[in-house]
Amino acid sequence: MIKEQEIEIVKKYSPYIYFDENEPFFPVKVGYSIFDKPGESKSFKRRIECGTETLDFAIEYAIYWDYDIQHLYELEHVWVYIDKSGNLEDAEASFHGHYFKALLKDKSNIEDETHIRIYSQPGKHAFLPKPEYFELLPDLYTATYEEAGNSGLIVTSIFKGIYETNNDINSIVEQYLKNFKFRPAMKFKKYVIPDDIYITWEELFVEIPRRIADRLEEIKKCVK
Repeated sequence: MIKEQEIEIVKKYSPYIYFDENEPFFPVKVGYSIFDKPGESKSFKRRIECGTETLDFAIEYAIYWDYDIQHLYELEHVWVYIDKSGNLEDAEASFHGHYFKALLKDKSNIEDETHIRIYSQPGKHAFLPKPEYFELLPDLYTATYEEAGNSGLIVTSIFKGIYETNNDINSIVEQYLKNFKFRPAMKFKKYVIPDDIYITWEELFVEIPRRIADRLEEIKKCVK
């Protein structure tokens, strides 16, 4: 399959993400992978099951932000499963290193026939199918305000040895992100992923360290 055809399929089944009205950060790149048979994800510790009697293929959306309200570097995921008739049969979404079912049992959060509706945790971007579920989080309101920036630059397992952090980096990132602290409105607006930010996961894997380096240079100019 040529890349242009892949992009059209990825766009057809892309999630509609609902962000808090006060959200300061939005995705900058989406790295996609298409699975036509079972296989291991390259960006998340899990196996993707598809190519069964009922499921035709799956799409993994690795959604990248430069910033979470608490740290530099943010990657969350959505997985959609398409049946032999081209219907959206199932979906899952990541939540801070774990993942949950993203498609409600009655499939009421499918929009425009092929797009799943999911909600992004204010400032933190983890996904759930209903916004009221975020109210169960004890740090829902403090993470975006009192605790803004407190994680500095994080290094996840897939990037260990590729880039590094230290106390000085963490300190300037924290100072920078405190400028964006906010209180969630818990009112959400629809966001459709722009066509021009889709790239393959392989391309995104190479680009992320470059973006981190660029952001750090910008931060150093802002923080004194």
